[in-house]
Amino acid sequence: MVGFRPYAPLNIPKPFGEAIWIVDGPEIRMDYGPASIPFPTRMTLVRLGDGRLWVHSPIAPDAALFDAVDALGEVAWLIAPNSLHYWFVADWQQRYPQARTAAVPGLAEKAKRSFRVDAVLDGGGVPWPREAVDAALVPGTSVTEAVFFHRVSRTAILTDLIENFEPRRVIHPFYRWLVRLSGAAHPDGKAPIDLRLTFWPKRRAVRAAVRAILDWDCRRVVMAHGLPYVENGSDELRRALRWAR
Repeated sequence: MVGFRPYAPLNIPKPFGEAIWIVDGPEIRMDYGPASIPFPTRMTLVRLGDGRLWVHSPIAPDAALFDAVDALGEVAWLIAPNSLHYWFVADWQQRYPQARTAAVPGLAEKAKRSFRVDAVLDGGGVPWPREAVDAALVPGTSVTEAVFFHRVSRTAILTDLIENFEPRRVIHPFYRWLVRLSGAAHPDGKAPIDLRLTFWPKRRAVRAAVRAILDWDCRRVVMAHGLPYVENGSDELRRALRWAR
């Protein structure tokens, strides 16, 4: 059963600012206890200063998507940005064996599908030029997420720390009710309540990371699920991350 009306066209890079593109992908289903919940997918592409590409949260690929990415540049980095968004990295590694892969701490050991990790995003720095893409690590008990800032386009790139589902795009009434109940519904999208609670035991480190994120001069915000923000990015970050401040 389809859960969401997609942000068409799918599997096509769409400009989101200078040297940055988003790619909306096919819907997947995520296991949640004995059930599974549908989720739309999205990845973000950034062109680094040397012309090569940085690929955030790779989605399920097809031949046409690979061709479209190749037309933009050489893939240099594949990013597994949190403890949940990694499944398709292995497929992209097969296509781009020369690309390096960066992942959040501990993911290589507990991932349910194996993939190569070349660099760990531990909060101590990034293995590419920081003046191109900065990062902050938000540590959690079940999910740890690296949040990024593309300086050229002034775009914050998140995965699940903000979810912003538009209720009108949620097809099934039950899923629409879940989205609203979780607190992840537009116009007040944020991390769902069950995810927020898992960060509580590490709240001091979380608050420090959020302070660093809020210091970015942000215009746009893109996330893996839901409507991105094309303006007032700093304000949207303050609103959506107020639970962690």
